[in-house]
Amino acid sequence: MRAVWLTGYRGPESFEVREGPDPLPSSGQVRIQVKVAGLNFSDLMASYHLYPDAPRPPCVLGYEAAGIVDAVGDGADPALVGTRVVAASKFGAHAEALCVPVQSAVKMPDAMTFEEAGALPVNYMTAYHMLHRVANLRPGESVLVHQAAGGVGTAALQLCRHVAGVTTFGTASRAKHDALRAQGCTYPIDYRSTGYADEVRRITGGRGVDVVLDALGGADWRKGYALLAPAGRLVCFGFANLAAGGRRNVPRMLTQLLRAPRYSPIKLMSDNRSVSGVNIGHLDFASEMLAQEMRDILRLYEGGTVKPVIDAAVPFAQAAEGLRRLQQGRNIGKVVFVP
Repeated sequence: MRAVWLTGYRGPESFEVREGPDPLPSSGQVRIQVKVAGLNFSDLMASYHLYPDAPRPPCVLGYEAAGIVDAVGDGADPALVGTRVVAASKFGAHAEALCVPVQSAVKMPDAMTFEEAGALPVNYMTAYHMLHRVANLRPGESVLVHQAAGGVGTAALQLCRHVAGVTTFGTASRAKHDALRAQGCTYPIDYRSTGYADEVRRITGGRGVDVVLDALGGADWRKGYALLAPAGRLVCFGFANLAAGGRRNVPRMLTQLLRAPRYSPIKLMSDNRSVSGVNIGHLDFASEMLAQEMRDILRLYEGGTVKPVIDAAVPFAQAAEGLRRLQQGRNIGKVVFVP
């Protein structure tokens, strides 16, 4: 099989296509003939040695894929062969074949395309988990979504539309504001020309927002916390500021780390605010919790509430271009790989 391998820490140019043997499913596993694999910002971070969870190069990254089951291991139902499935995996998805526990492979709705399915697991499970399990979003509340035109941001905006009366603020460059409005964003904010914190305070009359979803990190976590209304929730789920600038910059990294706030329980009690962290990759993709969340998301898809936005479907051979789209912030929605 062919796979996209991370060969070093040179950024997008570190990826190359290599041939290797087809994997064989172990007991309780299925093998998926991959049609589409999702690309995430963590893959870009890994190419700069900024993602500690990634295996050391040379390795095959990728947390999600969609395809057709073509083999099963002992204990797995042979009738699954031929089933169209979407799956999450702890790496290895950027390949023509992927083996996962049978619990991690969920049958796709008949109307769902492989591109949509490959864009679903990481972004939509992250957004769903943050909004509905961690932040417990309620009708009539307000949410600030950073990087709102990206994969997780688009998913979060769509999911917010499912809760009555929710007001959303989304940061993105001005060129992407129409795309944000199309996903239900109430107030797009151009972070390049406007201080988003000041703009949120102006629009809300100083009240702030109930929920902040922040994958930026560093000083932005501090800004987000200060924007919280009483009983507000800051959910941290990434540190994109570490990779800004297109290369590994140790002084910048140290500055960002030093600017990250420290929260004490006493201050949280005094402020009546909460801070949470989410890393879907540190959860068990075969767990009943995530399996149920995926089933909930697929039901929302079938009901028309969510629909993944595909920015680009990039062939394996052009992997570097896909990473550069993320790095330069050119994507609106999800970038996916196709073998």
